[in-house]
Order: sequence, then structure tokens, then C-alpha cells
Amino acid sequence: MVRITAGRHRGRRLAVPEGGAVRPTSDRARETLFNILVHGGLARARGGASPLDGAGVLDVFAGTGALGLEALSRGAAHATFIEAEPSVLKCLGLNARRLGEEARVTMLRADAARPPPAPGAPSSIAFLDPPYESGLAAAALSGLAAQGWLAEGAISVVELRAKESFDPPAGFTVIGDRRSGDTRFVFLRSPAGEEAPASPQGANHQDTKT
Repeated sequence: MVRITAGRHRGRRLAVPEGGAVRPTSDRARETLFNILVHGGLARARGGASPLDGAGVLDVFAGTGALGLEALSRGAAHATFIEAEPSVLKCLGLNARRLGEEARVTMLRADAARPPPAPGAPSSIAFLDPPYESGLAAAALSGLAAQGWLAEGAISVVELRAKESFDPPAGFTVIGDRRSGDTRFVFLRSPAGEEAPASPQGANHQDTKT
């Protein structure tokens, strides 16, 4: 079962494609991630304002859309989803409709490692949740940056298996690394951005809650 953890859609359930086609981020790990974004060093660098407020976010390898829809629930203005599988994209669209978020959602069927040029304004926050151990995160970040999907200084969050290795592509700066159970989140700032703020609160420590 996948639910939105906070915000205007708190507690709402999301549909998950049958057959194990996706691996949704657990509710607990997603809550940890968004608490870092909303209450950590990134917010303090903005005078306490959440970086999600009014933001355009990008959810790559989107699956159920849980990350982008959670961002909308917590104050983002628009979410763009990139997903390669048609059946998964259909389920994502169902979730957006159930939440009444169709007007604030753009869905694109595409290979995230070889994305097309961005059709509109770049995003200030991007979530990337590729299949574990696939090695696709770095290629996707490079492609997204080259094709204009990421604003200067955008924050990207890459989800990995807890002990999975990750080498960021050239130009990206790691500003935080956080583990939550079996999940690892790496926070990066896009090339040509402003000087990075203090690391997200707790971003260099492991979440040991059980």
C-alpha cells in the first residue's frame, strides 16, 4: 500500500501497477526525504521557506508518481513525470486524476537516460528513482541537464539501494547523503548553480529507525 504522507492529500492511497512492474519508495523513506527537504538546511537557506513552495518538480523513472504527487501535496506548483512503460504511465495518470491534480501534472513517455529537449521551463527540484543497481541515475542526470530539464542550481535527489555505489556526473555537486532503512538518498546541486547551502539536516547520517 502506498499513501501520501503529508500535505493536502495526506493519507490518500495511490494505485500500484500489478505484476511488480515498479518498486515504489516506501512511505517511511519518502517521509524522511521530504522532511529533509522541508525542514532541513535547504529550507534554512531560504529563510525557513520550503524549497517545494511554488516549485516546478520533475519525477524521473516515475512509477506510481508517488514522489511528484507528494511534492504537489506539500506545496509544489507543478510536477512533470517521465516514465518509459505505457502501463505504468497509465496507472500514474489514474493516481493524478484520483487526487484531482490533472491540471498541475505533465506526463511524458520517454527513456530517462536519453530524454528529449525540455518543452517548457526547467525544474528546480528533480527526483530520480531508477531501478536499483541499474547504473542509470548518472546517465539520466547528464541527459536531463543537457536537454534543459534542470534549472541552474536545481536540487536533484537520487534514490538508490542503501549500499549501492554512485558516481555523480561531471558538474554536479553532492550536498547530502542520507540512508533510511534499505534506501539511500543522494542530494545534488546542478551545474552552474549558486554556492551550495549547508547540507540538508541529517543528510550525512543513517536513519536507524525500525
